[in-house]
Amino acid sequence: MALDQLKAFLVKMQDDEALKSTVLSASTADDVAKIAAKLCYEFSGDELLRQSGKKVGRVTVSKQETPGEYN
Repeated sequence: MALDQLKAFLVKMQDDEALKSTVLSASTADDVAKIAAKLCYEFSGDELLRQSGKKVGRVTVSKQETPGEYN
């Protein structure tokens, strides 16, 4: 069921520019899952990451590689 929720969220996101902007500014997959949860979509950041490289509608899920910070 989580996969269906994830796909429904991605379809909604492709037509909602404000939501798209919010998702694109999220730092982690877990942050995206929290944004979705506020809209009653239930999936985890891990489930989102497992979809990396796959396309849903006009949205392609891609994992961003972020290098570690140096102090």
